[in-house]
Amino acid sequence: MTGTAPPRASAPAAPPERGPAPGPGPGSGPGPLPPTLRRNAPLVPTDSQASRALAAVIAILTFLAALCAGAAEIVASSAEQWQGTVAQEVTIQIRPNPARDIDADVARADAIARAAPGIAGTRVFSKTEAERLLEPWLGSGLDLSDLPVPRLVTLKLAETTAPDLKQLRASLVEALPGVASLDDHALWLRRLSTMANTFVGVGIGIVALVLVATGLAVVFATRGAMAGNREVVEVLHFVGADDDFIARAFQRRFFGLGLRGGIIGSGAALVAFALAGLVARTWRSGPAGEEIEALFGAFHIGWRGYASVLLIGVIASVVTGIVSRLTVRRFLA
Repeated sequence: MTGTAPPRASAPAAPPERGPAPGPGPGSGPGPLPPTLRRNAPLVPTDSQASRALAAVIAILTFLAALCAGAAEIVASSAEQWQGTVAQEVTIQIRPNPARDIDADVARADAIARAAPGIAGTRVFSKTEAERLLEPWLGSGLDLSDLPVPRLVTLKLAETTAPDLKQLRASLVEALPGVASLDDHALWLRRLSTMANTFVGVGIGIVALVLVATGLAVVFATRGAMAGNREVVEVLHFVGADDDFIARAFQRRFFGLGLRGGIIGSGAALVAFALAGLVARTWRSGPAGEEIEALFGAFHIGWRGYASVLLIGVIASVVTGIVSRLTVRRFLA
């Protein structure tokens, strides 16, 4: 008798296969792209740590160059004022002679100078005033009565009529032989001009060196950016972009960095000159302030100084853009 087999336990049902994750609903669009994949993203990142460091370096170098240019302008302006003041005066020196009356010689020299054409006025220094001029070298409180201190007569030249200093010198030698001499300060003016031109030349040289240093910093930064974006450059070449397109992209990026650094450096230099002028005006009441003002003026750089400082900022940005473009072209060659 054939028995009925016991029913087998049914195997557990397999879990249903999961379909693809449901996509966004019909009313929602695709999700936002990463910043590096957006269509309006720049070829070279502009807001990176390296970019901020380069902008800071350019700002510091521009600040130093602007300080040198402003200082050179201050010295040049002060030298012009000194030369203008000294060129408007000449000096007659009357040396004492035991056989002559020095007061009479001084009066005679003053009369000859007043009669000469082109002389607007004269001023006779007394014996006490002449001795006081020696105090910076000999000290104060000394009895100089036994020393043969020369007497001085300063002549102010007229602005409309040119004086004949050669004829005036000859008249003084003829009237007061071996006693009177005329000093037109030509040697002092030449030395002053040489000093000012030397200082301005040194300032221009320092500015040029700072701009060269800026260019070298941009070269290294551009090479680093090219090395970091090598894959991007290769893809651009693959899709048909030429070297000029890539060079323009890097030039725009570095020109913006140079312009930012140039504006910051130039602005800081202008603030520094404004603070220096404020400090000079505060110290003007003291002896030190008077000496500083006599040498450098009121630290006012004038419109030429302001133009020089701003021009240096513009030159720094232009140099940055041009150097980056040339570096990229050489890198891609």
